[in-house]
Amino acid sequence: MPAIVTDQFRILNANNFVESVENTNNSYYVFIGLSNPTGAPTLAGYGRTSDWNSSDKTPAPTDSFSYRAHSGDTMMFGKKISSANIRRIIRRVDWTSGSRYEIYRDDYSATNQSPLTQANRLYDANYYVLNSDFKVYVCIDNGSSGDNVLGNISQDEPTFTDLEPSKAGNSGDGYVWKYLFTVSPSDIIKFDSTEYITVPNNWSTSTDSQIRAVRENGNSDVNLNQIKHIYIENGGSGYANGLGQEVDILGDGTGGKARVDVQNGKIVDVTVSAGGKGYSYGIVDLGTLNSNVSAINRAKLVPIIPPGLGHGSDVYSELGTDKVIIYARFDDSTKDFPIDTKFAQVGVVKNPTKVGTSIVYTDTTYSSLQAFKFTTVTGTPIVGEEISQVLTVSPNVGKVASGFIASYDKETKVLKYFRDRSLHFNRTTYDHTDYTGISTTGRIYQFESANTANDIEGKSSGFSGSIDVSFSKGTDNPTGNKLINLGVNFNAGLSESEINKGSGEIVYLDNRPEIVRNSRQKEDIKIILEF
Repeated sequence: MPAIVTDQFRILNANNFVESVENTNNSYYVFIGLSNPTGAPTLAGYGRTSDWNSSDKTPAPTDSFSYRAHSGDTMMFGKKISSANIRRIIRRVDWTSGSRYEIYRDDYSATNQSPLTQANRLYDANYYVLNSDFKVYVCIDNGSSGDNVLGNISQDEPTFTDLEPSKAGNSGDGYVWKYLFTVSPSDIIKFDSTEYITVPNNWSTSTDSQIRAVRENGNSDVNLNQIKHIYIENGGSGYANGLGQEVDILGDGTGGKARVDVQNGKIVDVTVSAGGKGYSYGIVDLGTLNSNVSAINRAKLVPIIPPGLGHGSDVYSELGTDKVIIYARFDDSTKDFPIDTKFAQVGVVKNPTKVGTSIVYTDTTYSSLQAFKFTTVTGTPIVGEEISQVLTVSPNVGKVASGFIASYDKETKVLKYFRDRSLHFNRTTYDHTDYTGISTTGRIYQFESANTANDIEGKSSGFSGSIDVSFSKGTDNPTGNKLINLGVNFNAGLSESEINKGSGEIVYLDNRPEIVRNSRQKEDIKIILEF
């Protein structure tokens, strides 16, 4: 049976997501991970490819439990998403002098496409604009009619903040605009994009005086002027000339009236004199004007029904906010995000849990890496390379613990690492095939820091590091004049992840060519989610 998922369902899903993020019972994080998308020099690795860094060959993520679990294994750092870092967004349509814009209509469809963009739905039409001062307006009238379907060229930039629809200037371009909101300076700085406009959060409850004024002005219980425009699809012929002839707007609402101008027997202009309220459809009653006009020559006037209660009452529905933008900045302000790391995955995870508990993690940042604190290091560890340690403590004597380097801080001698299934799968087939030595490499073994423990060694660089078994704190002062917060707490030279491995729900995942960080670099990550 024919069916559709409506635009309003998409908008609802976007709203629900934003509300879920803003709910204090939830913790959403933007995370980065996978420091070795091509593996170590001799290891392709599970889910990785040798040409990962070719932009046209970077593999698309797989939506499976297995792939998401692996992404959880290679996750490194997370930054919490606050209400200040998430916004609903719409397509960016800039006002430009000399351009045409479409009017808001409630009936764009596949059989009634918008005239300029041939959009099958309202939200794909260019019926709103962003001006040079980051104010957003809806186009109520552009001078269009059945005789001028494309409308006029816009010459006057709207700049006003009046609540009622108004002309922007004195050029006579025929445009009437309805002011909705101004993008805040902080949103411009944080979310600025050539493609999207941010829409304020919490429109229905905002106490901002300007938003509240627009919202209440669009409420039919407050402002009775609901129908704002009547489109002349056909001006007819044979009408008696006259200006300002008032007629009723019929339909399921009440109180609507319009003034009709007739010249040379044709209706040339219609002005809404009273918008009324409660209309979901309207019919202009030409009444006595039709008395001497044959049926075939009668005019067709189309009242444009405003969204919801009225323009501005619900901008999410009016503008079609079925997309959301998330912002996160990663910099060296915290040791949770070292300057020397690399990453090739970006994602969003919901409600990871604090390590060793079932409690939802709530801190601003987290590290999902484990770490060593070394006393001495010979050679130079390489980010992404495989590390190993031959174990000396019973019952795992002779077994091998392994991992991948995510970061190494030469000053503090702290090495952070992660472990994933590529370390334990068959090194020839990279799958579940049994292989020689599986008893010592197919199982995950924990690194050890006993006095008898062997050094940590790098498979590619050949570096060797001795674990500082006496180190059990979260700060270090290696030079004697600067106390450094290490971001995690150590016990006998070892540190655990701040979240439980694989905890939380990964709701978004993006693979990209590897990004290599440096000491001067900040990563501003903007994620667009479309519902």
